[in-house]
Amino acid sequence: MQVYNTLTRKLEFFQPLEKGHVRMYCCGPTVYNYVHVGNLRAFTFYDIVKRTFQHNGFKVTFIMNITNVDDKTIRDSQNVKMPLKEFTEKYTKLFFEDIDALNIERATAYPKATDFIPEMVNLIKRLQNVGLAYKGTDGSTYYKVSAFPGYGKLSHIDINQLKAGASGRVNLDEYSKEQASDFALWKAWSPEDGDVFWETELGKGRPGWHIECSVMSMKYLGETFDVHCGGIDLIFPHHENEIAQSEGATGKNYVNYWMHNAHVLVNGQKMSKSFGNFWTLKDVLGKGVKPEAVRYLFISAHYREQLNLTEQSFEAAQNSVNRIFEFMRNLELVKNEYNNPDVKQVIENAKHKFDLSLENDFNTPQAISAVFEFIKSINIMMGENSLGVDNAREVKKTMYYFDEVLGLLKFMEQKQQKTLSISKEEIESLIAERNQARKEKNFTKSDEIRNKLKEKGILLDDTKDGTIWKVA
Repeated sequence: MQVYNTLTRKLEFFQPLEKGHVRMYCCGPTVYNYVHVGNLRAFTFYDIVKRTFQHNGFKVTFIMNITNVDDKTIRDSQNVKMPLKEFTEKYTKLFFEDIDALNIERATAYPKATDFIPEMVNLIKRLQNVGLAYKGTDGSTYYKVSAFPGYGKLSHIDINQLKAGASGRVNLDEYSKEQASDFALWKAWSPEDGDVFWETELGKGRPGWHIECSVMSMKYLGETFDVHCGGIDLIFPHHENEIAQSEGATGKNYVNYWMHNAHVLVNGQKMSKSFGNFWTLKDVLGKGVKPEAVRYLFISAHYREQLNLTEQSFEAAQNSVNRIFEFMRNLELVKNEYNNPDVKQVIENAKHKFDLSLENDFNTPQAISAVFEFIKSINIMMGENSLGVDNAREVKKTMYYFDEVLGLLKFMEQKQQKTLSISKEEIESLIAERNQARKEKNFTKSDEIRNKLKEKGILLDDTKDGTIWKVA
């Protein structure tokens, strides 16, 4: 496998620290609002990485944090006069609902920042002991950027050429690349924080955002681990600061492979509330887009490429998913007892192309292309009536082999399992009645029955082998 490492800006062969075991940490949601489609693209990317490693036989320990205390969570919880814990638990629940809707597999663990305050204090004390942290005049504890020689190695910025923030320090969680300043590890309590504080050896206050990820990642994965993922907006300052904190305290390499996904655009524009294009999953589904189309669209572009979300792109994604689902349904109709010996080679070629694509820096567009080439080849055989029942069974297994990574067939299964407001016997009876009406050229009655079934959530498809039905 080859992975593009943000740290080195090149493709590298992947070699985990422990043979057969990948330890990966990915930045999770800050639970102060609904996650937006840009976040969900990142979470889907993490899912593809995890699934690909598992598909290749690795055991994966995958940790994703929940940021439930930071500037934003405190600000917005106080704006609605809700306790921080209650406020963040509400949005944590909504986050899980969104990732479940997109068939994003759960991580090994989702540590919450507020559960690791003592560990954060201990790491800050280690940084103080080696001269990398100091107490500012405002009572907060800061990281001394100039004392860490490797600062800037991930984002490739030169701190000597950048201006400092006010007093050479920034107390905000997020700041611009022009402010490569000392940043807050522990923030002294201020009246704006209300009842959000902890009494510690560092004083009354709360952790900075960056220290949270250093602590939680090393707590679960060790002081050095394999893979760290996130959006490109996190390279600086967040991930740069994670490296400085972690390596400054331990003296060890923090992460071997850094992976970052590109932004999404909405109708060609950067997503922004001021543009009115700040989409959540709820917004997208409210436009009639189905979850499987969202997932497909996210994986249809390489993770390092920008992805433009438009009404047309969602429609094209749905059409592509429908082709896959239709193919799976058609395999069920194969009745031919003769089995084509060429199918085995077609399957092996398709698997080989699929796996090579993913091993080349998780190239999902190429992998999907291999799947559709495979579908086309099998469709030709079905059209020639040269595909047998046993062949169809092996083809179906192959599609599930692909789906170990793509994660699309579950949506089809959910539709099939959906509770119907009409029994299967009634459906078959109405189809028989419609077929008779068609024979008698009573197309008005035929259309009435089709529409009646559609109202019940049943779609009909007239094929050369007869009429088949599916759940809408």
